[in-house]
Amino acid sequence: MTMTLRRLILILLALLAAVPAAAQEKRIALTFDDVPRTRGALFTPEERTRRLIAQLRRAKVAQAAMFVNPGSLATADGAGGEQRIAAYVAAGHVIGDHSFSHPALSRIGATAFLADIDRSEAWLKGRTGYRPWFRFPFLDEGGSDRALRDAARAGLAARGLSNAYVTVDGSDWNIEYQLEQAVRAGKRVDYPALRTLYVETMVRSADFGDALARRVLGRSPAHVLLLHETDLAALYVADLARALRRDGWTIVTADAAYADPLAAAPAPDTPVAQGTRIEMIALEQGVPAPRSYERNDSRLANRLFATRVLHEKEAP
Repeated sequence: MTMTLRRLILILLALLAAVPAAAQEKRIALTFDDVPRTRGALFTPEERTRRLIAQLRRAKVAQAAMFVNPGSLATADGAGGEQRIAAYVAAGHVIGDHSFSHPALSRIGATAFLADIDRSEAWLKGRTGYRPWFRFPFLDEGGSDRALRDAARAGLAARGLSNAYVTVDGSDWNIEYQLEQAVRAGKRVDYPALRTLYVETMVRSADFGDALARRVLGRSPAHVLLLHETDLAALYVADLARALRRDGWTIVTADAAYADPLAAAPAPDTPVAQGTRIEMIALEQGVPAPRSYERNDSRLANRLFATRVLHEKEAP
């Protein structure tokens, strides 16, 4: 084989290898934290669960993942929470571990944090729909304390738990908080504008995460979208699903997302262990900021809510 022919073959193979990455479909799973959550501005916990299940069914989302804090069951709003969790599972969704009491690892240390996980696992294990996935509260995997990070990672492995990372985060919890504050203050809420802002924010966060993933991984993984069990989701998650599909996304199951090779890859070794998995990989590779979606900055997000949903004028 001549050198010229060999070079041509190598070029052709490189071109063929590049085609799938460019043409890859965008895939994403929906996941919900803080189940069962306290009541929001609009619905009781029971109403929210019924509406959210109906929204997911209407949107033809076959399987979402609900990350559970069993400690919330002991609160006033947690009454009936076990039945609501079972209703999600009966509707085809799965449940994972979000800790017992939602502590921040960086605040309480590894020993107390792992003990908290043991309490949640004691409640979760053996239940229908359970998956051995752990979602760190606040996406805090130890912050800048590497020893703490490594102790938590080793503790998860010893318990047979995998890190239920996310790759897409649009801070939906903050939009929910802004809604709660507005309703309690008696402000007029433009609900069509709220729907547009919520859906737009989540879709754009997905596109941001995918663009960053293609940069640092060279491909589009099966993404994991972080949502919360909110009144917003109970109102608009079907609209969100439709918008994602219009934007070229395929909604996949959480099982499929966590079967992606990204889940088996070594955890990033970064100066700060917090945020989405893609954000941490970008930090590990030295990718300059921005590595986080812009509307995760609460100042920008709150300004958008005030001007677009409440129609308040910006201060001069």
